[in-house]
Amino acid sequence: MKVLRLINFLLIIAFLSACGSGGDSGAPLISNPFVESTPTSVLPTAVVTKISAPDVQSAVKDYLQAFQKDGYDSMYNMLSKASREAISLEEFSKKHSDSLNAMSAASFDFTINSSQVSPRHAEVAYSITYHTALAGDIQRSILMRLDNEDSAWKVNWEPMLILPELADGNQLAMEYNAPSRGNIYDREGNALVSQSDAFAFGIQTEQIDYEIINTLVEELGSLCGYDPEYIRDQIDALGAGWYIPMCEGTREEATRLLAINPGGLVISEPYNSRYYFRTGLAPQVVGYSLSISPEDMNTYRRLGYDGSEKVGQAGIEKWAEDYLAGKHGGILRVVSPTGQIVATLGQTPSEPADSVYLTLDSNLQYHAQKAIEFFRGAIVVMEADTGRVLAMASSPDFDPNLFEPNNPNNIGLADLLNNTAQPLLNRASQGQYPLGSAFKTITMAAALESGLYLKDTTYNCQYEFTELPDRVLYDWTYEHCQQAVAAGEFCDNSSTLPSGVLTLQQGLMRSCNPYFWHIGLDLFNFDRRSDIAKMARAFGLGSPTGIGQIEEAAGQINDPATPVDAVNQSIGQGDMLVTPLQVANFMAAIANGGTLYRPQIVEKILPVEGAPKLIFKPEARSTLPIRPENLEIMREALLMVTQNPKGTARQNLLGIQFDVAGKTGTAESGNGKSHAWFAGYTLNGSNPELKPDIAIAVIVENIGEGSEYAVPMFRAMVETYYFGSPGRKFYDFGEIGEPPYTPTPPGGAQ
Repeated sequence: MKVLRLINFLLIIAFLSACGSGGDSGAPLISNPFVESTPTSVLPTAVVTKISAPDVQSAVKDYLQAFQKDGYDSMYNMLSKASREAISLEEFSKKHSDSLNAMSAASFDFTINSSQVSPRHAEVAYSITYHTALAGDIQRSILMRLDNEDSAWKVNWEPMLILPELADGNQLAMEYNAPSRGNIYDREGNALVSQSDAFAFGIQTEQIDYEIINTLVEELGSLCGYDPEYIRDQIDALGAGWYIPMCEGTREEATRLLAINPGGLVISEPYNSRYYFRTGLAPQVVGYSLSISPEDMNTYRRLGYDGSEKVGQAGIEKWAEDYLAGKHGGILRVVSPTGQIVATLGQTPSEPADSVYLTLDSNLQYHAQKAIEFFRGAIVVMEADTGRVLAMASSPDFDPNLFEPNNPNNIGLADLLNNTAQPLLNRASQGQYPLGSAFKTITMAAALESGLYLKDTTYNCQYEFTELPDRVLYDWTYEHCQQAVAAGEFCDNSSTLPSGVLTLQQGLMRSCNPYFWHIGLDLFNFDRRSDIAKMARAFGLGSPTGIGQIEEAAGQINDPATPVDAVNQSIGQGDMLVTPLQVANFMAAIANGGTLYRPQIVEKILPVEGAPKLIFKPEARSTLPIRPENLEIMREALLMVTQNPKGTARQNLLGIQFDVAGKTGTAESGNGKSHAWFAGYTLNGSNPELKPDIAIAVIVENIGEGSEYAVPMFRAMVETYYFGSPGRKFYDFGEIGEPPYTPTPPGGAQ
């Protein structure tokens, strides 16, 4: 038995020794007390690699922030290798963009809730809330899985990371309900823009009946606003076999023309369109609409548009987009790959669009456009006591109906867009010009407020101004004298002789350049070099008027740095720039006693039902920094300009039946002939039977003197305002040469 026990013990020891030989150290787990211990060799220790575990929540935050910014390239770079192999960048980007578009989600918020991390894998739970236009807020809790690849967390992407409902190939689908676009009216409710059946009018030259060609050109000239003789010249130049696009009209106008049936007239089949009446009244103000561009598609889809709508591209159409578009409605659903509805995520009903009423007077606007149609320039008419804009014409203008693809006359769109005369530019609010002598009104204000000049301060106004050490400047009377001599005449009248000794008021009346050069240099030398510039800025020049509803330029008024700068600025030359809207605005302030109002062009915005969402209210911006007695001195001088026999505006205002005041201007353009200016106002506010007083600014580009061109247009506006139409043709200005611009039909013939 003892032997047996010894054998068993030795077997156990042997077994345990064999097991111990596989240990990490290579040494036996239990020493054999019966065997002498001998040293054993030490085995090498195994290498253990530590896996880096960066901040997984920061990685998820970066990914979702990139998603908020449509940063699909950055998001794709954060995907795991396996995910990038499973989906291309293009497919990945489209999936996210389409989902946001379908949801109408313009934005979303997220919150990271928790995370579980091991060295190689992680899971992060986050909440996401999509703010949608048509389905309300959509909130979901989502679990994102990530892998640690090259010491950076990479996303294992799947569609459920956008929305859990997108599992198993499901898609989002929005059923849209969009209201009709709202109309635009003038202040009296006359339609300027509405959805309507329209007809395109043109001339097919081989079909012309030359026995009644006069009827053809007269009717189309009257309807489309073109010179009949120009239309006939086009026909003669092209010969047979051409189509000449003319304009668009309503069903009533088409019916009337068909009843007359002048030979050669072509009238298209009706097409339903957003129609701009009378080939576009105030087109640069009203603007135009276009189909949504591919570049803007995502933006509008996420606002709830289905992408087929037309949207405002300029003017009121753009400014009032939210009102004119109405409230879109829709139902957001989840749809299976086979087209079955899986779930409805949210919905909202549509609401009708609002109508926009402008402050414009259609008749006054029409005649303003007719007044300047043969020229380049602008006319602004506004109520003196409110800032309400009654007319804003910019020439050349354009026909907004050409932007309609279904319009057969759309062939003229390319010519419109490539026209170097820039008809899309609103010269009234965006055109920037030197003001010329009309600026002397502001120089006079600075002179009076300086205390260095009184209304009766005199100056001897001769041909020459020699107060600058290095040059001689000449008055406008000298230039007229030179022209008379060149024509073989004598310098023997008020336009060609020096004005002589003048008071300050008479200096404005005669528009004496040397007097105002003297004022500018005098203030500069008396260490009042910024007085005129400061006064100009106080009159609203050099900064936007704040109209807001249309685009406008700021102009430019700088402090003079040299005596030459001061002299130039004093007569509205040099580096100064103004807009016609700014000029009408400060003339209105002079007329109303010194209040500078914010110009406005929207009268009200009306929903289909309920109270107006917006209604016109006068907004006073500031007060002219002029003492009442000095303002009255200026007003007297501006009245002398129009009523005194020697006033520069008197000749072309003879016989006008209303009291008006203002200032002419002839501004060197630096490019061709001078710009012609007149800015003024009516003085009939004391008569309760008459309409409110108005201020008017007129500029005609590169044409000549303000007294010859701008004053007659000013007169036409006054007469139209009070009588409904001007007393004579706008372009019947006497022997003043041919206008530089002739309106042409929309595009070349084909």
